[in-house]
Order: sequence, then C-alpha cells, then structure tokens
Amino acid sequence: MYKVLFVCTGNICRSPTAEGVLRRAVGVAGLDKQVQVDSAGTSAFHAGDAPDMRSVAHAKKRGIMIEGLRARKIAPGDFDEFDLILALDHEHLNYLRRAKPEGARAEVALFLAYAGVESASDVPDPYYGDAHHFEYVLDLIESGVKPLMDKLQQQIR
Repeated sequence: MYKVLFVCTGNICRSPTAEGVLRRAVGVAGLDKQVQVDSAGTSAFHAGDAPDMRSVAHAKKRGIMIEGLRARKIAPGDFDEFDLILALDHEHLNYLRRAKPEGARAEVALFLAYAGVESASDVPDPYYGDAHHFEYVLDLIESGVKPLMDKLQQQIR
C-alpha cells in the first residue's frame, strides 16, 4: 500500500479537497487497494471539524464528496506512516521539513511542483475568498492530480 498525505493549514479547505480529488482519481483507476489518501493540517485549530462548507459545496459540484472527512493535525508518526507528504504551499513545506523527525521515511514535497505543474507553485488558501477562489483551488488541484496519478502508478508497479 502506497500512502499519500496532503497538508495545508487547518485541514478544512485545500488538503481535504486534494484528498477528495486524488481519492476519486485512485478509484477511477481501480487502485483503491494499492493507494491510500489522507489529509492533515499544520494546526489543530479545526481538529475534528468537517471541511469548510464552501469546499464541500464546490467539490460536490464536481462529483467529489468530502463532507465525511474530519480535520486533524499532522503527527510525528505520519512521517513514518506515509510514503509521500505533499504540502499545498511553501509555508506548509517549510513547516513539514522542520517537523519531520530525523530518519523518518516519508518523502516531503510541494504538491504542484512534485506533480510537475508549472503554472503555479502554491495552492492559495480560499478561506477568506469567494466562490471563484474555491473553484480556482479545485482547478489547480485537479491539474496537479493528473500528473501525480502517473507518478503514483509508476511507484506502485
């Protein structure tokens, strides 16, 4: 089982959206038993909360169901539990690099850069934005998940 973890700030907008988009792609590819996807935040502020209702609504319009997810803070054990931990922006990447225990096995990377998306490097936080911001986040995440799936399929072969 290859395990992927997406990380943003509160785990209520970007990272659960990325989790939902990748889960759908994994399911469509028939890789449910080979790839596990999760998400977490760098903060515990929203721990136990459902994703932001705007993230849920915009994802649902695209057939991505994330309402059942619950926010959590990344834990030291995640760096050994997961194979790949993807930060949604540079601040998260810096946090993850500092938080990663020495000798932990997870690869830590910036999501869009790892996926090879050249049009943007960070997935911006839509929390204080409007509908357009949530749609843009979905567009960026979907553009990154396509090449990410190619990489994952190579990893699990």
